[in-house]
Amino acid sequence: MAAIAPRLQTQFQLLELPSRIQPVLVPPPPPVEPGQSEAVRHLRSTLDAAIAAKVTSATELIRALDQSRRDESLPTTLPAIDTLLGGGLRRGKVVELVARRASGRFSVVLSALTAATSIGEAAALIDLGDHFDPQVAEEDGVDLERLLWVRPHSMKQAVMAAEMLTATGFQLVVLDAGLHPLRGKRRAPDAAWVRLARAAEAHGTAMLVSSPYALTGTTSEGVLRAEFAHAQWLGKGKAPRLLAGVTAQFVLERHRHMRPGSKATCALLTADSRQPRAGS
Repeated sequence: MAAIAPRLQTQFQLLELPSRIQPVLVPPPPPVEPGQSEAVRHLRSTLDAAIAAKVTSATELIRALDQSRRDESLPTTLPAIDTLLGGGLRRGKVVELVARRASGRFSVVLSALTAATSIGEAAALIDLGDHFDPQVAEEDGVDLERLLWVRPHSMKQAVMAAEMLTATGFQLVVLDAGLHPLRGKRRAPDAAWVRLARAAEAHGTAMLVSSPYALTGTTSEGVLRAEFAHAQWLGKGKAPRLLAGVTAQFVLERHRHMRPGSKATCALLTADSRQPRAGS
């Protein structure tokens, strides 16, 4: 048995649409005056000129501090590296350090971490090659309380970790890819390095990528390459000799604001060899 619903005229009137819908324009937003606000302008007009010049609004102060921090560079405390990079690792930029085995590449990483943590900056090390030794790093001067140590299992995890740590406010993020062949056996796609470079620029993070061969492509501001390295030893004659460090030559292979091809020699010494010995 089927029941037929009654037909109502109002049922069709609710569905009727006008033959032509007239668009309604949204009024434009109120104009925003650039620069100082009206309250700050009025306050400065009532003060002496010398005092009014020092009055700053919160917005202007935040912009000035943010701009000053972005213009700064984090030095690596290695004169040769800092000279090639024009003062150190620039905030908001990616620098790639390319070097083979036994060329002192990880020593440069430790030096950058030491320099950043010693001035109170929070640093993160993404250790894909699993070469970090906390005891050696602490003896070298790294403040472990200001360092986050991440140990990923693949390059994809390493790049994702670097992007997340950059967004959380770390001022120095170092990604060490380890030795060839890389763990995970897969390289990160180019789009991942583009996102990483944009994140560093957006948050003002200085980023160092240490790898056995070039990975970042054109997303990095500069690329440093170690051409050769020579070992330095302590001791003479037939007595057992100790490794004092390596002397490596670095070349600026590519940079967006500096002429490439510059070279500098850097002495990377161990902590024991830097300490004065008795009778020397």
